Amino acid sequence: MNALTLPDIAAQSSRQALPLEWVGMCGIALPVVMDGQRTSAKADAGVSLDDGEARGIHMSRLYLALELLEQENLTPALLRQVLQRFLDSHQGLARTAYLRIHLDLLLKRPALVSPLAGWKSYPLSIDARLQDGMFHVELKIDVPYSSTCPCSAALSRQLIQQQFIDDFANRPLQHADVLAWLGSSQGIVATPHSQRSQAELQLRLDDFLDELPLIALINDAETALGTAVQTAVKRADEQAFALANGQNLMFCEDAARRLNQALRRSPGVNAFSLRVVHAESLHAHDAVAQSRWNWEA
Repeated sequence: MNALTLPDIAAQSSRQALPLEWVGMCGIALPVVMDGQRTSAKADAGVSLDDGEARGIHMSRLYLALELLEQENLTPALLRQVLQRFLDSHQGLARTAYLRIHLDLLLKRPALVSPLAGWKSYPLSIDARLQDGMFHVELKIDVPYSSTCPCSAALSRQLIQQQFIDDFANRPLQHADVLAWLGSSQGIVATPHSQRSQAELQLRLDDFLDELPLIALINDAETALGTAVQTAVKRADEQAFALANGQNLMFCEDAARRLNQALRRSPGVNAFSLRVVHAESLHAHDAVAQSRWNWEA
């Protein structure tokens, strides 16, 4: 009996001659290598279908090309190599290749004062595109931080001042008495409200970087904000964190401006769009601010 040739339905002509901007797969589970360590990721892989006469693409060829990501550190050069394989395997069909990788970047971060350290997770997406020989990479990084409301801090200080007036109006001021009053709940009658907040950064990188500047960008953002959330802490670290919040009072508008100025100076970044979200502890809604630089809407 003669062996039958397996049918290739995708190679048949389409009944409707129409090009498509993106065709591929989303949510592909795979490992990627970051700083020599394998980590779990999800990938969206696709190409444009520029030949409107073709019925479809060869998705299995995209899937197999992703095996390159298992073998070496994730760099712009590796991303470009994968995208080139997408195009090489679809000659005559596609002019543009796309790859998006989703993962949680785990970084071990030191405590503020003590020798403790702990792991912090940063949700990360890496978008790469190769079109007519032009290669582009964008990053999306979420950076958590703490924010203390300046208005709430001012109102709290006013209440403390009033309490001081009430408690010391008709008595002489003694250093020991004032010191004890400052350390008591009787004196510090109000505290400002803080909230866990998040900076959502979308960054377009220079086209010819050798490495993905992930840690440097996160460090730049956290330094600009001044109140990155902590991992393992002792009481000395918690006190240092309280001090940092007190010295970095900010509305969402302040946080957005700080990040804008810091990211403009970050090496390797040629455009960005950012969004900060303060999950209000006073209100049942969030406070949000957005900012862009060299970013086309």
